[in-house]
Amino acid sequence: MATQAPLGRSFDSRDPDVIHDHLVHSYGTRLRITSGGAGYRLWHRRLDLGAFRLEETTQSGHLSVDVEGLPTVVVGEVRTATVSRACDGHEARFAPGDVYLAARPERACTLGWHPGRVTLSVLDVSLLSRVAADRAGRGTGPVRLSRLGAAPADLARHWHTSVAYLRDVFVATPDAAAEPLVRDAAARMLAAAVLTIFVPPDDPPIGPDRARGSTVRRAVAYMEENADRDIGVADVAAAVRATPRGLQLAFRRQLDVTPADYLRWIRLQRAHQDLLRSDPLRDTVAGIAHRWGYLSVSRFTARYRAVFGAPPSHTLRG
Repeated sequence: MATQAPLGRSFDSRDPDVIHDHLVHSYGTRLRITSGGAGYRLWHRRLDLGAFRLEETTQSGHLSVDVEGLPTVVVGEVRTATVSRACDGHEARFAPGDVYLAARPERACTLGWHPGRVTLSVLDVSLLSRVAADRAGRGTGPVRLSRLGAAPADLARHWHTSVAYLRDVFVATPDAAAEPLVRDAAARMLAAAVLTIFVPPDDPPIGPDRARGSTVRRAVAYMEENADRDIGVADVAAAVRATPRGLQLAFRRQLDVTPADYLRWIRLQRAHQDLLRSDPLRDTVAGIAHRWGYLSVSRFTARYRAVFGAPPSHTLRG
């Protein structure tokens, strides 16, 4: 399984033209920035993790930014600045501690940004659609992010805790950050938080179950062949020509588990095989856990002990 280390980048400039070009390149859209003021300076730090990025930006001026439309989902958390946003006829102002949506994807907006620091999380729109499909049990499609005001206090705390946890994981354990399944689990965790905060509750429609016994067998075979890849329930359903909801119902009826549970079980078995084959002088439980998508080594250990009757460290030592 190929690995790719997270890419960290830093930017610091006082040149308005250089700052403009950097922001256009970073966010993939045309911008018009008005008035940074004398002595203007912008710092920008990014941790690029593929399907999502964690960013921190501080600037010293009073900016007005016209955005033509972002190709990504950008969620901001105000740390020391104040931010205003006009989007789709809705105007809002955000103060320190607020969590907000920078703009709906591909929709024009105007941002006002007064001196200070904000943190930003940038996600692929396709990731959000996949996670929404897995949660709703239906095919992928556009996700409408309807909350344009600040997130309620409890959801803002949830967001802050989630982002802080991911930042700590990937900064403190770069080996974990290099593992595709760990990064996939983190991306899905962040996307789920976006859906919880910015999409209102919606009961998914329950359609007829068209999945047959062969569908479950083909789904299991697909998961076995692709367990080391970034796949979710929607991907499995598409591969076996079933709806996500139909696949969920078929697994429940025939195996009494969800497809996601079964995929986790496959990955736990693969981790077990790796532990049996690995060299305890070279390999670690943490490295193998991260390889198979476990963000938390303690949770991996608990699950492993429950299934195999011994901690993974015993298996590794033989």
